[in-house]
Amino acid sequence: MFERTVKDQRNQRTERLFRILFLLMSGVLIVPVFAVLGFLFYKGAPALSWAFLTTWPEDGMTAGGILPALFGTLWLVGVALLVSVPIGVAAAIYLSEYAKDNWMTRVINLAIINLAGVPSIVHALFGVGAFVLFFEFGTSILAASLTLAVMTLPVVIVSTREALQAVPQAFREASWSLGNTRWQTIRHVVLPNSGSGILTGIILEVSRTVGETVPVMFTGAAFFLPYLPTSVFDQTMAMSLHLFVVTTQVPGVPEQLPFGVALVLILMVLVLNSASILFRSRLRRRKKW
Repeated sequence: MFERTVKDQRNQRTERLFRILFLLMSGVLIVPVFAVLGFLFYKGAPALSWAFLTTWPEDGMTAGGILPALFGTLWLVGVALLVSVPIGVAAAIYLSEYAKDNWMTRVINLAIINLAGVPSIVHALFGVGAFVLFFEFGTSILAASLTLAVMTLPVVIVSTREALQAVPQAFREASWSLGNTRWQTIRHVVLPNSGSGILTGIILEVSRTVGETVPVMFTGAAFFLPYLPTSVFDQTMAMSLHLFVVTTQVPGVPEQLPFGVALVLILMVLVLNSASILFRSRLRRRKKW
């Protein structure tokens, strides 16, 4: 029977110390999240009702509901996803599966990194110049969604590329040895086994898109509209802008109203993310490795 040496005991104490330290650090990250959610529920829950979700703002936005802002946010997120996900996934497939390691690839990677670090106000000005004025889309859902799509492209590209590269190279080699082409291997082997990672990027994109204010303010969101948009060329209200307006621009707003809008906004993000996470978990269970 072996006895523990002094060094073994010291290593075990160090191990326990770091385990406790990392646990405390995780707790420090989680506590603010629950604190924010608890505060929003405490302040905003009295404003929540079915009428709050299904009616228009009234009395100069000091009363009523958030239906046009809620509907408009879904428009913006949906169109932005339809644009950014196909382009981002296609770019990631090229960079991961086709592109050679040369100066052009390195320039593209540098451009993606720089694009991810550009402030949202710069993206907003780009959206005004490119989509509102140059392409003459005007201030519309299309212009705002395209601006959001450009802003979130790096997230989709990077997460998709990492997911593709995580698929073992042996899978590709086995497929090639059976006579499949590179595209057949990507379509039937690589993409099915990287779906969960791609969804991670989409989840991050949804979270950022829903909460952006400045890009939609400059390119497509309206202060108030008495109707719901019917096409991508219409203006729309947005939850993030509506929250900004009722918090800073409208006098006499009841205290619970801005907190109610913020609570619905965070719940929307949680619902969309939860649905994506459940789908991602289902894809992970279907992996073959």
